[in-house]
Amino acid sequence: MQAVLTWRRCRPVQIKGMGMPRKPTPTGTAERILGAAERLVQTRGFNGFSYADIASALALTKASLHYHFPTKAELGRQLITRYETTFLAMLADIDRAVREPREKLRRYAKIYADVLSSNRMCLCGMLAAEYATLPKPMKDEMRHFFDENERWLTRVLDEGRATGSLRFSGASLEAARAIIGALEGAMMLARSYGEVARFEAAADRLLAEF
Repeated sequence: MQAVLTWRRCRPVQIKGMGMPRKPTPTGTAERILGAAERLVQTRGFNGFSYADIASALALTKASLHYHFPTKAELGRQLITRYETTFLAMLADIDRAVREPREKLRRYAKIYADVLSSNRMCLCGMLAAEYATLPKPMKDEMRHFFDENERWLTRVLDEGRATGSLRFSGASLEAARAIIGALEGAMMLARSYGEVARFEAAADRLLAEF
């Protein structure tokens, strides 16, 4: 994938040890709407745009938007599902391409760096900052995204500990949560400075501890 998570139509992906796959994403006008909304969320946040912004960007009527997504909450829920589907596909790609756990962790961090290089944030990281104001279905989907990331990272960490290629104290799940939290936080700070290198340095230092 290129510098930003470029969403494509794909079959549902299920990664070993992870939950049920998501449904395929919509196509056509609905997909265009989701693409525009995703860009807005990743740059402004969910509360930072309206249907009027999407309609203007795509030269659509607001009636057309409401036809495909009757409420903004439903649009947000499908955005998260779509984001998770492609993110899990990228993790599956890592599993197929790489066997060494440390390299898997490095490539995981690179997903975040690639998004940041396009001046975007992780969609669910942005939403987490707005958690208190999100509709419940969006909250549930957002937590599911992070749960799936934790499962994948926990498995990679367990593999690394078993082979001796990774060394860390405590439970693998706790370490997985620390990795996600550190990467999401590093993205926010690096974006505020406009320096991807700041994120990459933080990620390298984080992974060196394993």
